[in-house]
Amino acid sequence: MKTVLFCLATLVSFSFYGARAQELKYKIPAASMGQRVEQDFGLGTISVKYYRPNTRGRKIFGGIEPYGLVWRTGANNATIITLTDTIAVEGHTLLPGAYALFSIPGPDEWTMIFNKNTNQWGAYSYDEKQDLLRFKVKPVKLPAKVETLTIQFADVHQDDGVLQILWENTGINLRLKANVDERIMANIQEAMKGDNKPYYMSAIWYYNHGQDLNQALAWMQEVDKTQSPSFNAKYWLARLQLKTGDKKSAIVSANEGLKLALAQNSQEYINLNKEVLHEAGVN
Repeated sequence: MKTVLFCLATLVSFSFYGARAQELKYKIPAASMGQRVEQDFGLGTISVKYYRPNTRGRKIFGGIEPYGLVWRTGANNATIITLTDTIAVEGHTLLPGAYALFSIPGPDEWTMIFNKNTNQWGAYSYDEKQDLLRFKVKPVKLPAKVETLTIQFADVHQDDGVLQILWENTGINLRLKANVDERIMANIQEAMKGDNKPYYMSAIWYYNHGQDLNQALAWMQEVDKTQSPSFNAKYWLARLQLKTGDKKSAIVSANEGLKLALAQNSQEYINLNKEVLHEAGVN
């Protein structure tokens, strides 16, 4: 009996692992490979999940993707864009959530569509009634052919950037905006009431976003007084001094920052402090 049970167990084991081996052996990659792209943006993130067809010598727009028809903006499942925070796309507000991205290509104008139904294969079950947002954009002609459909983020800053859709000789640029300045300003004011005041990052935010530069300068002076001398703090102190019209102090701070950067072999801040000195008229 033990021999029979052993043989049965062995047979089941070989059958299972044999089937698994066959499954792995004959697994075939999708013709249009999937990609996930994620970008920190504003106070949240934007992620894109899509499948990437190739041209393979075919004419794409006005060819296999006819003008005037809804396109899944990819292959296989509909392209999905997921937001964790509110943003604006081409001036249109989008709340946090997941959306299917469709488009209607045209020779001179595209219609971009954000649809609420994210569980779709292609555009075969696309329902216009589920559209949350529609707007038109102008395509651009690319200087070089893009073989594989590419969706990427470009020119990304703290509160603005571009989402690009590139394929064949056509590019679509969707301008993104995160209206976070008021919220960040409120966060800074609240944080300044606590014991660990965020002087450094707050001063940089004020500088980069045209806020009260005298306040920013005072905060960076606090950083410079209360911590060990650092080339980055000296750099930002010099930047703020130069911006507020105190060129003499800016030169002193930048020279101190340059000396510290040289001592620690920080090429980035060697260049940055030299940049301030050049703007201050020091050759």
